[in-house]
Amino acid sequence: MSRHDDNLLREQIVTHGKSLFDRGLTMGSSGNISVRLDDGGWLMTPTNACLGRLDPARISRLDREGRLLDGDKPTKESFLHMAMYAERPRSQAIVHLHSTHSVAVSCLPDIDTHDCIPPLTAYYVMRVGRLPLVAYHLPGDTALGDAVKGLAGRHSAVLLANHGPVVAGKSLEAAVYATEELEETARLFLLLRGENPRCLTPEQVAELEARFPRD
Repeated sequence: MSRHDDNLLREQIVTHGKSLFDRGLTMGSSGNISVRLDDGGWLMTPTNACLGRLDPARISRLDREGRLLDGDKPTKESFLHMAMYAERPRSQAIVHLHSTHSVAVSCLPDIDTHDCIPPLTAYYVMRVGRLPLVAYHLPGDTALGDAVKGLAGRHSAVLLANHGPVVAGKSLEAAVYATEELEETARLFLLLRGENPRCLTPEQVAELEARFPRD
Protein backbone atom coordinates (compact mmCIF):
# COMPACT_ATOMS: atom_id res chain seq x y z
CA MET A 1 0.00 0.00 0.00
CA SER A 2 1.32 3.44 -0.92
CA ARG A 3 1.90 6.14 1.68
CA HIS A 4 -0.86 8.14 -0.05
CA ASP A 5 -3.37 5.31 0.50
CA ASP A 6 -2.19 4.89 4.09
CA ASN A 7 -2.74 8.60 4.75
CA LEU A 8 -6.19 8.45 3.15
CA LEU A 9 -7.23 5.57 5.42
CA ARG A 10 -5.93 7.44 8.46
CA GLU A 11 -8.02 10.46 7.52
CA GLN A 12 -11.09 8.25 7.02
CA ILE A 13 -10.64 6.74 10.49
CA VAL A 14 -10.41 10.25 11.96
CA THR A 15 -13.52 11.42 10.07
CA HIS A 16 -15.66 8.45 11.04
CA GLY A 17 -14.41 8.47 14.63
CA LYS A 18 -15.36 12.12 15.04
CA SER A 19 -18.78 11.51 13.50
CA LEU A 20 -19.49 8.62 15.89
CA PHE A 21 -18.29 10.68 18.87
CA ASP A 22 -20.17 13.86 17.94
CA ARG A 23 -23.44 11.92 17.69
CA GLY A 24 -23.03 10.27 21.07
CA LEU A 25 -22.37 6.75 19.78
CA THR A 26 -19.14 6.61 21.75
CA MET A 27 -17.90 8.63 24.69
CA GLY A 28 -14.70 9.44 26.54
CA SER A 29 -11.89 7.16 25.40
CA SER A 30 -14.20 4.20 24.72
CA GLY A 31 -14.49 2.47 21.38
CA ASN A 32 -11.94 1.59 18.73
CA ILE A 33 -11.64 1.29 14.96
CA SER A 34 -9.34 -0.74 12.73
CA VAL A 35 -8.71 -1.15 9.00
CA ARG A 36 -6.94 -4.04 7.29
CA LEU A 37 -4.03 -3.06 5.03
CA ASP A 38 -3.00 -4.69 1.75
CA ASP A 39 0.21 -6.03 3.31
CA GLY A 40 -1.76 -7.98 5.93
CA GLY A 41 -1.22 -5.48 8.72
CA TRP A 42 -3.64 -3.03 10.27
CA LEU A 43 -4.28 0.56 11.23
CA MET A 44 -5.88 0.81 14.69
CA THR A 45 -6.92 3.62 16.94
CA PRO A 46 -4.54 4.02 19.90
CA THR A 47 -5.22 3.00 23.48
CA ASN A 48 -6.96 5.62 25.64
CA ALA A 49 -7.70 7.73 22.55
CA CYS A 50 -10.94 9.65 22.16
CA LEU A 51 -12.53 8.86 18.78
CA GLY A 52 -13.63 12.48 18.57
CA ARG A 53 -10.08 13.83 18.73
CA LEU A 54 -7.88 11.43 16.80
CA ASP A 55 -4.57 12.54 15.32
CA PRO A 56 -4.01 10.69 12.01
CA ALA A 57 -0.23 10.65 12.51
CA ARG A 58 -0.58 8.88 15.87
CA ILE A 59 -2.89 6.08 14.69
CA SER A 60 -1.19 2.74 15.33
CA ARG A 61 0.16 0.74 12.41
CA LEU A 62 0.66 -2.99 13.07
CA ASP A 63 2.25 -5.69 10.95
CA ARG A 64 0.53 -8.96 10.13
CA GLU A 65 1.78 -10.43 13.42
CA GLY A 66 0.29 -7.59 15.45
CA ARG A 67 3.61 -5.88 16.18
CA LEU A 68 3.59 -2.09 16.38
CA LEU A 69 5.43 -0.47 13.46
CA ASP A 70 4.65 3.19 14.08
CA GLY A 71 2.21 5.48 15.85
CA ASP A 72 1.02 5.22 19.44
CA LYS A 73 0.41 1.97 21.30
CA PRO A 74 -2.74 0.35 19.84
CA THR A 75 -6.04 -0.12 21.62
CA LYS A 76 -5.81 -2.66 24.41
CA GLU A 77 -8.68 -4.48 22.66
CA SER A 78 -6.64 -5.07 19.52
CA PHE A 79 -6.97 -8.81 20.15
CA LEU A 80 -10.74 -8.51 19.54
CA HIS A 81 -10.11 -7.04 16.11
CA MET A 82 -7.49 -9.62 15.22
CA ALA A 83 -9.80 -12.44 16.32
CA MET A 84 -12.52 -11.17 13.98
CA TYR A 85 -10.13 -10.68 11.07
CA ALA A 86 -8.71 -14.19 11.51
CA GLU A 87 -12.12 -15.69 10.76
CA ARG A 88 -13.30 -13.09 8.21
CA PRO A 89 -10.69 -12.79 5.44
CA ARG A 90 -12.99 -10.60 3.33
CA SER A 91 -13.63 -8.07 6.09
CA GLN A 92 -11.59 -4.91 5.69
CA ALA A 93 -12.60 -2.91 8.79
CA ILE A 94 -13.95 -3.38 12.32
CA VAL A 95 -15.73 -0.98 14.66
CA HIS A 96 -16.14 -1.66 18.39
CA LEU A 97 -18.23 0.74 20.47
CA HIS A 98 -19.83 0.97 23.91
CA SER A 99 -22.94 2.54 22.36
CA THR A 100 -25.75 3.03 24.87
CA HIS A 101 -28.67 1.09 23.40
CA SER A 102 -26.58 -1.82 22.18
CA VAL A 103 -24.95 -2.13 25.61
CA ALA A 104 -28.40 -1.93 27.23
CA VAL A 105 -29.55 -4.90 25.14
CA SER A 106 -26.40 -6.80 26.14
CA CYS A 107 -27.39 -6.41 29.81
CA LEU A 108 -30.92 -7.84 29.47
CA PRO A 109 -31.40 -11.20 31.21
CA ASP A 110 -33.96 -12.69 28.82
CA ILE A 111 -32.60 -12.09 25.31
CA ASP A 112 -31.91 -14.87 22.85
CA THR A 113 -28.15 -15.36 23.19
CA HIS A 114 -27.98 -16.82 19.67
CA ASP A 115 -29.71 -13.79 18.14
CA CYS A 116 -29.97 -10.84 20.52
CA ILE A 117 -32.20 -8.60 18.39
CA PRO A 118 -35.03 -9.91 16.19
CA PRO A 119 -35.26 -8.95 12.49
CA LEU A 120 -37.27 -5.76 12.95
CA THR A 121 -36.21 -4.05 9.71
CA ALA A 122 -34.81 -4.96 6.32
CA TYR A 123 -31.73 -2.78 6.78
CA TYR A 124 -30.86 -4.45 10.07
CA VAL A 125 -30.91 -7.83 8.32
CA MET A 126 -28.92 -6.46 5.38
CA ARG A 127 -26.20 -4.78 7.45
CA VAL A 128 -26.03 -6.85 10.64
CA GLY A 129 -27.89 -10.16 10.33
CA ARG A 130 -27.93 -12.52 13.29
CA LEU A 131 -26.30 -11.08 16.41
CA PRO A 132 -25.00 -13.62 18.96
CA LEU A 133 -24.13 -12.68 22.54
CA VAL A 134 -20.61 -13.36 23.80
CA ALA A 135 -20.47 -14.19 27.52
CA TYR A 136 -19.03 -11.56 29.86
CA HIS A 137 -15.26 -11.41 30.26
CA LEU A 138 -13.10 -9.09 32.32
CA PRO A 139 -11.89 -6.16 30.16
CA GLY A 140 -8.56 -7.06 28.57
CA ASP A 141 -9.06 -10.81 29.09
CA THR A 142 -7.59 -12.38 25.96
CA ALA A 143 -9.99 -15.33 26.37
CA LEU A 144 -12.60 -12.92 25.01
CA GLY A 145 -10.73 -13.00 21.71
CA ASP A 146 -11.11 -16.78 21.58
CA ALA A 147 -14.83 -16.48 22.32
CA VAL A 148 -15.26 -13.93 19.53
CA LYS A 149 -13.20 -16.01 17.13
CA GLY A 150 -15.53 -18.95 17.68
CA LEU A 151 -18.46 -16.93 16.30
CA ALA A 152 -16.86 -14.55 13.81
CA GLY A 153 -16.74 -17.00 10.92
CA ARG A 154 -20.53 -17.19 10.90
CA HIS A 155 -21.42 -13.65 12.02
CA SER A 156 -20.25 -10.22 10.87
CA ALA A 157 -21.24 -8.73 14.24
CA VAL A 158 -21.24 -9.96 17.83
CA LEU A 159 -22.50 -8.37 21.04
CA LEU A 160 -20.25 -8.59 24.10
CA ALA A 161 -22.28 -9.05 27.30
CA ASN A 162 -22.30 -5.91 29.48
CA HIS A 163 -19.81 -4.34 27.07
CA GLY A 164 -20.88 -3.55 23.50
CA PRO A 165 -20.85 -4.55 19.81
CA VAL A 166 -17.97 -5.60 17.57
CA VAL A 167 -18.88 -5.15 13.90
CA ALA A 168 -16.94 -6.10 10.76
CA GLY A 169 -17.51 -4.81 7.24
CA LYS A 170 -16.16 -5.05 3.70
CA SER A 171 -14.99 -1.44 4.07
CA LEU A 172 -14.65 1.09 6.86
CA GLU A 173 -17.79 2.84 5.67
CA ALA A 174 -19.71 -0.45 5.64
CA ALA A 175 -18.57 -1.32 9.17
CA VAL A 176 -19.58 2.12 10.45
CA TYR A 177 -22.99 1.97 8.74
CA ALA A 178 -23.63 -1.50 10.17
CA THR A 179 -22.67 -0.30 13.66
CA GLU A 180 -25.04 2.65 13.35
CA GLU A 181 -27.83 0.36 12.09
CA LEU A 182 -27.25 -1.97 15.03
CA GLU A 183 -27.46 0.90 17.53
CA GLU A 184 -30.69 2.26 16.03
CA THR A 185 -32.26 -1.21 15.92
CA ALA A 186 -31.24 -1.81 19.53
CA ARG A 187 -33.07 1.41 20.38
CA LEU A 188 -36.16 0.22 18.48
CA PHE A 189 -35.98 -3.14 20.23
CA LEU A 190 -35.95 -1.48 23.66
CA LEU A 191 -38.83 0.82 22.69
CA LEU A 192 -40.91 -2.15 21.50
CA ARG A 193 -40.29 -4.49 24.43
CA GLY A 194 -43.63 -5.81 25.66
CA GLU A 195 -45.43 -4.73 22.48
CA ASN A 196 -45.13 -8.02 20.52
CA PRO A 197 -43.81 -6.29 17.37
CA ARG A 198 -44.27 -7.67 13.89
CA CYS A 199 -40.88 -8.94 12.73
CA LEU A 200 -39.76 -10.01 9.29
CA THR A 201 -40.60 -13.62 8.48
CA PRO A 202 -37.88 -16.25 7.99
CA GLU A 203 -38.68 -16.19 4.27
CA GLN A 204 -38.24 -12.42 4.11
CA VAL A 205 -34.96 -12.67 6.01
CA ALA A 206 -33.67 -15.39 3.66
CA GLU A 207 -34.55 -13.29 0.61
CA LEU A 208 -32.66 -10.28 2.00
CA GLU A 209 -29.60 -12.34 2.90
CA ALA A 210 -29.49 -13.88 -0.58
CA ARG A 211 -29.84 -10.55 -2.35
CA PHE A 212 -27.62 -8.40 -0.09
CA PRO A 213 -24.57 -10.39 1.14
CA ARG A 214 -22.53 -8.47 3.73
CA ASP A 215 -18.99 -9.74 2.97
